[in-house]
Amino acid sequence: MYNFWIALGFSAARLGWEAQNVMALRLMRMAAGRVGPTEAGLMITEKIAAAAEARAVATTFMLEGGNGHTAAKKIVNAYKKRVRANKRRLSE
Repeated sequence: MYNFWIALGFSAARLGWEAQNVMALRLMRMAAGRVGPTEAGLMITEKIAAAAEARAVATTFMLEGGNGHTAAKKIVNAYKKRVRANKRRLSE
């Protein structure tokens, strides 16, 4: 059981690192003037959508009889999917 929590901790730390990379990419684009006000709006709406998706994934999983630590993994994976999509979009 402890191994799962350690793995989840590393996964969450990696997610944090990737999220910081996305923030850096956004800030570089903003500083270069390559981003309009739509990107600022996306930063807010994407966070709300990601939180809603993570909440829906966890709620569905728990209603099906899942356990807490696996639900936490599913939440991290839901956010990871969104962060990686942003990284791909901003790296173009």
